[in-house]
Amino acid sequence: MKAIFKGYQATILLLLAILAGGAAGLYFGPDATVVKPFGDLFLNLMFMIIVPLVFFSIASAIANMNGMKRLGKIMGSIFLVFVITAAIAAVVGFAGTSMMDPLGNADVSSIKEMMKEAGKAEGKTEELSFLSQLVSTFTVPDFSELFSKSNMLQLIVFSLLFGLATSMTGEKGRPVAEFLSSGTAVMMKIVQFIMYYAPIGLGCYFASVVGELGPQILEGYARAFVLYMLLTVLYFFGFFTLYAFISGGRKGISVFWRNAVAPSVTAIATCSSAASIPVNLQAVRRMGVPKDIAETIIPLGANTHKDGSVFGGVLKIVFLFSLFGRDMTSFTSIMSILAVSFLVGAVMGAIPGGGMIGEMLILSVFGFPPESLPIIAVISTIIDAPATLLNSTGNTVCAMLVTRLVEGKSWIVNTVTNSKPAAS
Repeated sequence: MKAIFKGYQATILLLLAILAGGAAGLYFGPDATVVKPFGDLFLNLMFMIIVPLVFFSIASAIANMNGMKRLGKIMGSIFLVFVITAAIAAVVGFAGTSMMDPLGNADVSSIKEMMKEAGKAEGKTEELSFLSQLVSTFTVPDFSELFSKSNMLQLIVFSLLFGLATSMTGEKGRPVAEFLSSGTAVMMKIVQFIMYYAPIGLGCYFASVVGELGPQILEGYARAFVLYMLLTVLYFFGFFTLYAFISGGRKGISVFWRNAVAPSVTAIATCSSAASIPVNLQAVRRMGVPKDIAETIIPLGANTHKDGSVFGGVLKIVFLFSLFGRDMTSFTSIMSILAVSFLVGAVMGAIPGGGMIGEMLILSVFGFPPESLPIIAVISTIIDAPATLLNSTGNTVCAMLVTRLVEGKSWIVNTVTNSKPAAS
């Protein structure tokens, strides 16, 4: 019980702060905006750190991949499985939000006024051709423009290229790779310092938001949580079973569910994909997944494959689209929502509450005002446990899919005899 509380301590504090802020906002109404500067302080601290954090974390992950002595077939299969399952999660998540709008018929007129005050113009990109808009989406004309939270996607592209170049440089690039690893550790420590202030910052900001917008946004959060839980049940029992069947037929289903309980309970208890890695490794070995595949896909998946975070990304984007009255029916809007949700699942950190990078990416790509960050940060908090369940346990069934691609369909035949010794 003590271990469970420790795993949820940060989430509990945030929830209590958000509830207190919401209650204060309802009680004091517009007067609650007096505490908004304390929320702005938290936002500024997060925006201050986001550029170096994104650069170091992504560039370091790519630069240090040269230590993985894996066959190209294994890595290719992992990439294929991660992309396909995350894409399926994005489509399922969007279908769910299409059937159940998180905000329903809530009055969003006050949000539109907030957007006007933020001075966010929406018409400029429409003047560009599709190719020109594509170029401006992924690149900037000047290096200095990378140092802006408004160009998050462009920064990610540069970080990927920098990390790849460092990795391919070989021994001469090792000092740079080590510097990137050290920089990542330092940036994460700064984030940890800032997150100590998160309950106060988010609580104050939420008080001002509820004070301005009224109870309709609280109703929206309740609907969002219910929708996410429905998607979690559908994906966990339905799609995980489907993936297990594709991996090894009926035997695959039996093998997966016989060994999925421990990873699932650990994910919910710790609320951390990283903390679940040891249990996941043990589980996939019991499932009959070869050691080289298991030790590659589980740590890699904890950082880069998060179907639950993809669901969360869809939910956050649709929530903001509804708040700001944006069109979600056009082909361009649908594809952009799916694409960004897919990307959000890849950049989320493997720690509790590590979704700030993905949330800032959403604001950057779609041009939402920075004041929107606490609004979707609340969603991250309320879906943290079920999201971790899908993120972490999903990697175990993906390990079975990769084994099916690498070893062939006969791999499951040996699982029945090999799984018991692996568990001892």
